[in-house]
Amino acid sequence: MHTSSTSTMPDEGTQVLSSHFDDLEQQHLSSNLGMWFFLVNEVMFFSGLIGAYFVYRTLSPEAFKLACHHMDWKVGFFNTLVLLTSSLTMAMAVRATQTRNRRGVVLNLIYTAVLGTAFLGIKASEYKTEIDHHLFPGAHFRVPGEDAEALRAVSLGPDGQLDQAKYAENLGHFQMMFVLYFFMTGVHAFHMIIGIAIVLIFAVLMQIKWFSGYGEAQTEALGLYWHFVDVVWVFLYPLLYLIE
Repeated sequence: MHTSSTSTMPDEGTQVLSSHFDDLEQQHLSSNLGMWFFLVNEVMFFSGLIGAYFVYRTLSPEAFKLACHHMDWKVGFFNTLVLLTSSLTMAMAVRATQTRNRRGVVLNLIYTAVLGTAFLGIKASEYKTEIDHHLFPGAHFRVPGEDAEALRAVSLGPDGQLDQAKYAENLGHFQMMFVLYFFMTGVHAFHMIIGIAIVLIFAVLMQIKWFSGYGEAQTEALGLYWHFVDVVWVFLYPLLYLIE
């Protein structure tokens, strides 16, 4: 006598509920909550860097103003548009998981990774230009002649003579601007590299149907991370390129 057996494997497109959750909604909310806790830590980290920037800028506003003139705001603006567009494609990927469009998820994740890579490529070209002009902090750093003269002019003492200590301090703060610039944008780029790698991994896993359902919770959590990295740049761009 033959008995029919019922498969315990979920149908394609069905989310699997982990044993330690009561329902799929709780599982989804827990996934997002974990990402939010991580992002709060990241907010505190970047807030410290931005706070340090404002402290040093307050100590020597003229030096920071001169240093900021070496940033090409047009290139930065274009790069900002590239990154914001990647946020759009990430949002479209999340939406595609909700409409159960696997191909749309994969394509939009790939678009997001391509745009993120383009952002890093443009940023690398900026770094090369700045390094070629000896603006990378370290032994080979050089304050451009016209900036050195401008700093000399604001480093005069009450008697009208050059205050060597103040002049050296202003030169140091000029270099400190680039220390903060390279560190903040470098840390941001590091977060971008991690994000791009995870986005590509998700695209592959989605293509091979590794996720239960359509990866709604996982893709949404990834989207939160990606949008956070974009928001950080939205703060860094005016801070480093536009404010005088």
